[in-house]
Amino acid sequence: MFKVEKVLDAKGQTLIQDPPIARFFFQSTITSVLWLAVRLYVGYDFLIAGWHKLTTPAWMDGSGAGIAGYWNNALGTTASGAPIITFDWYRGFLQFLMDTNSAGWFSYVIVFGELAVGVGLILGAFVGLAAAGGLLMNMAFLLAGTTSTNPVLVILGFLLILAWKNAGYIGLDYFLLPLLGTPWWKPGKVPVISPRVATPVAVTR
Repeated sequence: MFKVEKVLDAKGQTLIQDPPIARFFFQSTITSVLWLAVRLYVGYDFLIAGWHKLTTPAWMDGSGAGIAGYWNNALGTTASGAPIITFDWYRGFLQFLMDTNSAGWFSYVIVFGELAVGVGLILGAFVGLAAAGGLLMNMAFLLAGTTSTNPVLVILGFLLILAWKNAGYIGLDYFLLPLLGTPWWKPGKVPVISPRVATPVAVTR
């Protein structure tokens, strides 16, 4: 037996509300302190990784030697002869980048992408987008056979995406999200639902 709280919106559609624990972690400003800690951890990891590449000539001299060497290793095999990359489609994608000499410009994408994710998460600016960008890069490294800290960062990235509304509350999102017209409200105020068109209904199953 559990209860599902339903609310009718202005168009008469039924909206199934999130459970209290989900609202607490992903909507409450109280947990923004928790997300601040997560943001700083993940953001620092990306910022350091990006800065290291930025100051390494193999990544920034236009040759793409840094990423090309990584791709070559990923396209290789293990000691037993098994391919390092499990999925054929991803192996084909990296081989295509190698064949088209894309390493030069792709190096810049990775370097400045990591820096942008790091700065965005640390400053709390567009946390959801920054976390999504970081998640994409972590998944790319995982698909290429690199574990390192990527599994942990993937999990934290997913959580930050879910908490996009309150993860940057202690940060620039406090100002940016309301300016963009997101469904946010000022501290101390809650959204008002017209009782004429929306009535909470408790359904027991």
